[in-house]
Amino acid sequence: MNTNFRFTGSDRVTVEAYDDPGVTGVTCYVSRARTGGVKGTLGIAEDPSEASIACRQVGPIKIDAPLKQKADIFSASMSFIFKTLHVVRVVDAKRNTLVYLTYSDRIATGSAKNSVTAVPMPAGTTIPVK
Repeated sequence: MNTNFRFTGSDRVTVEAYDDPGVTGVTCYVSRARTGGVKGTLGIAEDPSEASIACRQVGPIKIDAPLKQKADIFSASMSFIFKTLHVVRVVDAKRNTLVYLTYSDRIATGSAKNSVTAVPMPAGTTIPVK
């Protein structure tokens, strides 16, 4: 979706899907702004820090190995070398739920802007934790 037309490449919002590598049957959808223009086209623009996340059960849940209490399951560059978008999975064992958080950081400072979502486990499925 274009948000700001430019002849050299429009600013846009993208939605990307990422499967949780440790939990078969869970997919996270992340929307984020992407900077256009000459710098965006060349891959040297810094994208805004805002992102939104929604993770859903998309099939039968299967966890092959015990999960870490907190794990960075995905990261993507948001600028040439300085900013990174992270998706972190946190195990809420008490509620038998996987919590997913997205945020961005920089080499020097991070951003407090974040988004969170949760995927409760089906009845009879227990999350094995390391």
